[in-house]
This record gives sequence, C-alpha cells and structure tokens, in this order.
Amino acid sequence: MSKLDPLPGLSPYPLQHFFDEMYADKRNVRPHYRHVNRMFSGMSSEELQGKQNLMQRRMMEEGITFTLYNPAQDHPMERTIPFDMIPRIIPKNEWERLEAGIIQRITALNLFIHDIYHEQYIVKDGIVPRRMIISNCYFRPEMSGLRVPGGAYITTSGIDLIRHHDGHYYVLEDNLRTPSGFSYLFKGRTLMNQLFPELSFASSIRDVDHSLNRFLSVLRSLSPSRRSDPVIALLTPGEYNSAYYEHAFLAQQMGIHLVEGRDLVTKDHKIYLKEMNGLRRVDVLYRRLDDDYIDPLAFQPDSLLGVAGLMNAYRAGNIAIANAPGTGVADDKAMYVYVPDMIRYYLNEEPILGNVPTYLLSRPDERLYVLENLSEMVVKETSLSGGYGMLIGSEATKEELAEFRMKIIADPDRYVAQPIMSLSRAPVLSGGTMAPRHIDLRAFVLMGADRKPHVIPGGLTRVAMKEGSLVVNSSQGGGVKDTWVMA
Repeated sequence: MSKLDPLPGLSPYPLQHFFDEMYADKRNVRPHYRHVNRMFSGMSSEELQGKQNLMQRRMMEEGITFTLYNPAQDHPMERTIPFDMIPRIIPKNEWERLEAGIIQRITALNLFIHDIYHEQYIVKDGIVPRRMIISNCYFRPEMSGLRVPGGAYITTSGIDLIRHHDGHYYVLEDNLRTPSGFSYLFKGRTLMNQLFPELSFASSIRDVDHSLNRFLSVLRSLSPSRRSDPVIALLTPGEYNSAYYEHAFLAQQMGIHLVEGRDLVTKDHKIYLKEMNGLRRVDVLYRRLDDDYIDPLAFQPDSLLGVAGLMNAYRAGNIAIANAPGTGVADDKAMYVYVPDMIRYYLNEEPILGNVPTYLLSRPDERLYVLENLSEMVVKETSLSGGYGMLIGSEATKEELAEFRMKIIADPDRYVAQPIMSLSRAPVLSGGTMAPRHIDLRAFVLMGADRKPHVIPGGLTRVAMKEGSLVVNSSQGGGVKDTWVMA
C-alpha cells in the first residue's frame, strides 16, 4: 500500500463500513490507484474545480445530454449528465474474473431465450415454471419457432454489477432489451484523454475505442443477405427520447444510418430506407425502442414510431433486428432469480458471479418475510427499469411503506424484493474537494452471429451523486465515471 499524503482539498474521507474502491483504510491507497491519487492530490481545489467546469462545458458544447422526465413538470428537462473526473480503476485479475462471469451469464441467457421460443426444455424439466413464461409481459408468442440470424438474440446487453462490503461483486440486473450508456463510456474516455493526457497515457489501461469497431462488426455479422457491405440502420424514437444523444453518437461513430420509423417502408417483405434517389434495402436494424412500438401491425396498433410490416420481413428472413424481439422475457426482474439455474442447466457450470439475494413475492413465505422487514428491503416492479417503480425501505416514509405494503398484497406477482446492499463507494470531486459516493458498474456485452460475447473493457461506472443515496440511475439524477481496466 502507498501512504496517503494529506494534501490540501483531498484529505481522505470517513470510510465507515462500506468497501471503498480507492482507500484500503484511513491511511492507505490501494496500489492500482496510486498514480491517480498522487496526481489529483497535487492539484489545488481551484485547479480541480476549473477542470470540472471545463468538463461540463465540453459536454454541453458537444450535446452530451440526458433528458429527465418529472411528472410534476409540463416539459422534460434536458441536462448534461454529471461526469466525475476521478476514474474508477479495476485491476487486471479482478476484471478477468468479472469478464468470465459476464460471458458465462450472457451465454446461458441467450440459450434460455432460444429454448423458450423453441423446445422449452427448461420448462419441461421443471427448472423454470411455465407460468413465469406465459405471464411475462415481454414474452412474444410471435417469436415461437422463428430462426434468428446467427442464433444471437442478445446482440447488446448491459449487466449491472455491485460490490458489497465483503469486497465481492454481485449481479444486480440484466438489461437485455435496449440497454443504454454506450455513448457515455466512449465519450467519457475521449474527454479524460483530452483533459488529463498526462494521466491517461501514463497509465497502463485497456483501450475501449476498438470496441466501436467490434460493435459495427457484430451488427454486420447478423446480415441475412450475402452482400459484402450490408446496410445497417439505427432505429430511434426521435429527438425527444431521453437517450437520443446516444443514438446519434453511435450512428455517427459507426457510420450507419440514423432513422425514425417514417424513414423506412416495407415492400415485398423487405425493409427499405427512403432516399432522395429512391429506395435502399436495409439488412440490419439496430432498434432503440421497445417491442411494443416496432411494428403496429404486430404489436401496439397505434404506434407511430415503428415500421408497419417489419415483423413480416423479419419472419421472411429478409432483415435482422438487434436485439431480437422477445429478449425481454429474460430481462424481467423475476426471471433474474433463475439465471444461476440456467447456467447450471445449459452450461453444466457453477455461476462465477452470484445474484443479489432476491425474494419472489408470489411465494407466500417470501412475501410474508418481506412484509415483516419492508424497511430493510429494496422492492422493484418486475417489468420496470431506470429506477422507476422502486421502494428503498430505509429511505421511505411510514406513508410510503404503508402504500407499498398495500400494493404488494394486492398484486404480489408484480414485485420482487432484495435486501439493501451496501454498494461500494468511490471518491468524487465536489466543490474542489473529495467526497465518497456509492457506485455500481454497467458492463456492456456485444454478441454477433458467432455467439462469442465480447465484454467492452471497463464498462460504465454509475454514481449516486446525492450524498448517501443508493440510486445511481441517470433517469434519477445519477452521474458517471470513466472506468479503467488495468492492462
């Protein structure tokens, strides 16, 4: 361990009982943070605040924004996502274990999705209850028996991990439908290289830029046509979507078309892009809207965001859709409970990464336990994400606890509960000084027709910017950090 010099503005904060990513104890910095700690400790509070202001100005100038929706406001609020300059650092051996566990998990989940839309062996063998499938709002009967290009259902995924006070990582959630955050990962690294070139280039860290090329290669591999240069389009709901910046960023960086539903047309069970000089056939559609909205003829009939006839073109084998429709059946928070069993069933392996203990409130004994200990639980709606529909018992009022208790009793199948985990902390810069904040890690995985998952080195560290808060979601005011994997 290296000793921490108590220099101005960056004296160590109280460690309490949480695992701290930078500090081993009150006097010692973890070895992989030594260089970063030395540099930030050598800067004055004024210098740090100046860098932070420059970072936020750069983000605003480049339009790196996120839209917040507040029911109390008439209009959504667009803001720059809070970006903290002290990177989160993961040692090489630690990352290798995480990477292996993530690959194992995505492999099993992809096999599960294929299975339930075909033979349903896992249901017949009693591993997953049939009612968990047919009652799942993300299960799409339209996908039954359909051949998916390359057998890759989960082209992009975001696996949320936390580190508990015991120092071990646990999987918190699997995001398998339209995971977001890629742009903040790539753009955050670019900004860090610009603002701290002497820091990033002097550190031996894994590169992330090559993963954009991998992203494009993965999408190209899904093309059902034999054309050497397949046409790929990113389908966005439009500029008012909270993640529109990301949609535009990814399309620009990968050199693919950014389209809305109105830009596409169906003809002879094929999808075409409307261009000034005519129609151009699309081979791969990377969609960033949910199943309900992608095709009004197949799903929600009043959707104005999708493409009428898209599913017919998909069934005819004339276009690939990433992620495949129906992947959300494995994204559901109740299905999450069964992922360790899926790994054992399909891969005949023990899970490398554990789940957070989770209670299915449809089970009477588990429901009773949760209701008796509601103030010590996090309760989540199974079909929601982004921090919505969630209760953190320790932060709730008596009225909120009573209200959630009634919701659970009225519709227990709708909820799961987990004990409140003590998320690890990392230092952030706040007003020119260093302060602890809780964090998690969203690891991004790409999978093409070869079904060999690629984990982007580092992923996106999400930060609960409010002191003491455990809510890291951008939609709830959370921020992000650049994440370094040591090479």
